[in-house]
Amino acid sequence: MSICKGITVCAAVVALGAAAAHAQETAGATAEMQNLEGQSVGQVQLRDSPNGVIVTGELTGLPEGAHGFHIHAVGACEPPFQSAGGHFNPDDRQHGVENPQGMHAGDLPNIHVPASGELTVEHFAVGLSLDDLFDDDGSSMMVHANADDYASDPAGNAGDRIACGVVSR
Repeated sequence: MSICKGITVCAAVVALGAAAAHAQETAGATAEMQNLEGQSVGQVQLRDSPNGVIVTGELTGLPEGAHGFHIHAVGACEPPFQSAGGHFNPDDRQHGVENPQGMHAGDLPNIHVPASGELTVEHFAVGLSLDDLFDDDGSSMMVHANADDYASDPAGNAGDRIACGVVSR
């Protein structure tokens, strides 16, 4: 006996199933970003794509200028954010897109905060998946005080950690 009672019902069942499957495939993760004083400085969203993780977000209240922006290896953000470990680096590479020995999987381009302190972020982490980021100790998003120089190992001379958010589903 069929569960479909006519073409319209069958089409609705198929469409709902496809929509649920698509929602599960594109389900993402978020990182609630906080500064060293525990104040919210925005949110970063991460979602899978066929070739990596798309990283987007809205940040506010950050100092003007260029700042290193990375995925860090541990899902912990206790100030001064050393609990987040180093850059996400499952392949044990050196740091930096300009380093012939690099790059870490968590290396992302610098962010450039305008005088308003408000910024929209849109980056792409090539070759990663959200499943990679949800290993045994999780991962986090990090903003550093200075720009990443894209070459120096192990962290690009990006300076102190000024904002952090644990990546969660």
